[in-house]
Amino acid sequence: MAAFDPAVITAAVLAGGAGSRLHGRDKGLELLAGKPLIAHAVAALRGQAGTLLICANRNLEHYAEYAPVCPDATTAYAGPLAGIAAALAACKTEWLLTLPVDCPRPPSELARRLYAGAGDARASVARGERREPLFALYRRELATDATTALQCDEPVWRWQEHIGAIEVHFCEEAFVNLNTPDDFRRWERQHG
Repeated sequence: MAAFDPAVITAAVLAGGAGSRLHGRDKGLELLAGKPLIAHAVAALRGQAGTLLICANRNLEHYAEYAPVCPDATTAYAGPLAGIAAALAACKTEWLLTLPVDCPRPPSELARRLYAGAGDARASVARGERREPLFALYRRELATDATTALQCDEPVWRWQEHIGAIEVHFCEEAFVNLNTPDDFRRWERQHG
């Protein structure tokens, strides 16, 4: 495998959820330490990818202030695989890195380590205490496979097993995700 080069990677922030634990509010636009959560995710990706996309299904004009927006092909909230499939279809680089919008500080070496861990495989996925299926790296050629899995209503983790994704171990604290207002406030207290 070639040496790591961010230019061969497109990063997609998965921000298309329904916000059910935030009373329907758009999680990626919720403020954390004075900035929308999407701003934290975009900042964390600097240097990890040459291209950035945001997978979102509403408030597209707000997300477009941070990066090009890639909506799901379906209007229903079909889950994260819908965002992954849409991002793979839009991806112009060799690899697609995905991460959820609700993790304000993903590992700074996420792309590099997933790339190194992938080897000859078509995908790699992060593992902390358990598999973290939304923190993954996919070859662009998986676009059709992702769409087929979406049509079959497969969860992301099962699709990753079918395509032979390699697990890459990380420290479990790297995958803190924020789902509720209490999670947001707790993170702000801990990280000032």
